[in-house]
Amino acid sequence: MFNQARYNKPERYVMDSFKFESGKVLENVTVEYVTVGTPKYDDGNIVNAIIFSPTIQGGHYVFFQYQNPFDKFNVNVEDYFAIRIFSLGTPGSCSPSTTGLKYDFPEYTIMDRVNFKRQFLAEKFNIKNILGIIGEGVGGYEVFAWACEYPDEMEFIILLNSAYKLYGYSYITIKSIQSMIDSSEDFYSDEYSASLSLLSITLLRVLFMTYFPRNIIRNLDIDELNALMDDYVDEGLFMDIYDFKSRNDCILTYDVEEKLQNIKAKSLFLGTTGYLFYYPEKDLLPLKDLVKDSKVSVFETSKKNYYDDADNSEIIQEALSFLEQFKK
Repeated sequence: MFNQARYNKPERYVMDSFKFESGKVLENVTVEYVTVGTPKYDDGNIVNAIIFSPTIQGGHYVFFQYQNPFDKFNVNVEDYFAIRIFSLGTPGSCSPSTTGLKYDFPEYTIMDRVNFKRQFLAEKFNIKNILGIIGEGVGGYEVFAWACEYPDEMEFIILLNSAYKLYGYSYITIKSIQSMIDSSEDFYSDEYSASLSLLSITLLRVLFMTYFPRNIIRNLDIDELNALMDDYVDEGLFMDIYDFKSRNDCILTYDVEEKLQNIKAKSLFLGTTGYLFYYPEKDLLPLKDLVKDSKVSVFETSKKNYYDDADNSEIIQEALSFLEQFKK
């Protein structure tokens, strides 16, 4: 949504402490974040803050990948102050790997991740209410939870290919990954062994199933599939197994279906067809009736094979047109 090249350099802020839903507390908690745009103020408060919550493979998905949407659609980036906050449990911010706690890092929930960002915004920018949140894929889970639990804190939400609960194939995959990690005898050792590296490769190969639409997978031969899986694994080898497990366990408990009626923000829900773990008929279309003041749009997958460039201009145009009504 906001071109990565336009973001400022990452910065870090240290909160004195953070309390988890479980009651556990960590001190000297690091938050990594990047910003783009210019804050606008009313009575000393920032009024044009948009929080961006990309999915796990952020660089490969529509809102994060799309180049220069503001230039293309004549939207002035200075109208908004966009903040990407690296979530609790992810590298850069406080996580099992960055704290050195590894398997002793406190278990956290989606709401912990939301409250981590809310506390940071209040401390660093004195922001209590935001203009809106944009989320995609798994990153959208935080958006759903935030809008359900704190419905008065934002004016809008925009989500793409995200779901309001974990179920079906996605649940089976996440649960299987949990079992694979739990079966490792070396996970709770103090050394990062070769077997954990091999386990990481296996997990990445499993996650590869979520990467392309089904029609592309069907049209690839074995050699092409192997080459693409190898590339995917190579890109993901920076992944820390302890960060990965804590996030995986967090996702397993995600379900806000019964709280969707709490959402007050104007909502734009976008989805594309063809992905194994995302079904517009189940994950998107019901939202029109479950969430007040919402708009739902489904787009056909534009990428027909691996070598094509996906044309996501319709999706971006829809999101930016929706965004225009909230310009301060």
